Amino acid sequence: MVLLEFSMAPSGKGVSVSPFVARILDIIDKSGLPYQLTPMGTIIEGEWDAVMGVVGACYRDLAADCERIGVHIKIDARGGADSRMKSKIEAVQQQLGRKLST
Repeated sequence: MVLLEFSMAPSGKGVSVSPFVARILDIIDKSGLPYQLTPMGTIIEGEWDAVMGVVGACYRDLAADCERIGVHIKIDARGGADSRMKSKIEAVQQQLGRKLST
């Protein structure tokens, strides 16, 4: 199972890139994979080929009308475990004995 955190945005499209981010999030949401949107990126959980396929689909969508695209990706791959987006946070909260802002 893979947790993949990424951000993707075009260069040269002005100060606000929210219309492009919305296009990406539409692809992610329609993929059916568990995800969590954050102010600085998105975390997707699933099998390697599935999450990489979503990233590729996002890139191809932007590449249709964006000449330059910046992509940042961080991956945590762990065999056999699933639902790690929630369980990793719960484990830290348990260590602290309290809920955190997530």
